[in-house]
Amino acid sequence: MNFISPSKGELTLSATFDDILNYIDQQPEEDYKLIIGTDSHAYLNENVTFVTAIIIHRIGKGGKYYFQKQKQLYMDSLRQRIYFEASLSLEVASRLAEKLSRSSYSGMNIEIHLDIGEKGDTREIIREIVGMVIGSGYDARIKPESYGASKVADKYTR
Repeated sequence: MNFISPSKGELTLSATFDDILNYIDQQPEEDYKLIIGTDSHAYLNENVTFVTAIIIHRIGKGGKYYFQKQKQLYMDSLRQRIYFEASLSLEVASRLAEKLSRSSYSGMNIEIHLDIGEKGDTREIIREIVGMVIGSGYDARIKPESYGASKVADKYTR
């Protein structure tokens, strides 16, 4: 499971995690959010590109991000794509949470940013998807607060 850092290139998940900890250690007195978000773009009858982003946000002072891109067979169902997006985010969150538990930052919460909102075709599945994330032990954010998915991950889907 490799991620791309715009400044450092391709990194393993472990190297990504170490880079996140180094970033926090530079200014440990600041407040941070660890955010995971996934977005997708479907190419009609071809495939779907999924991008999962990891963002370490130094509240009020910027942040860093990493992303992973993968292609899957075309999915006609928007519901299926949204569930798959959430499951990709949860998988990464789980791996990071396990690493966090063995670090000095074991109390850090992870937010999952979902590319769903009250407006548009995804409004009918908000409760289901948010429930899935909260039931997995993570905080969930939807549009317009889900910039990890709707801005960062979205940037690399095309």
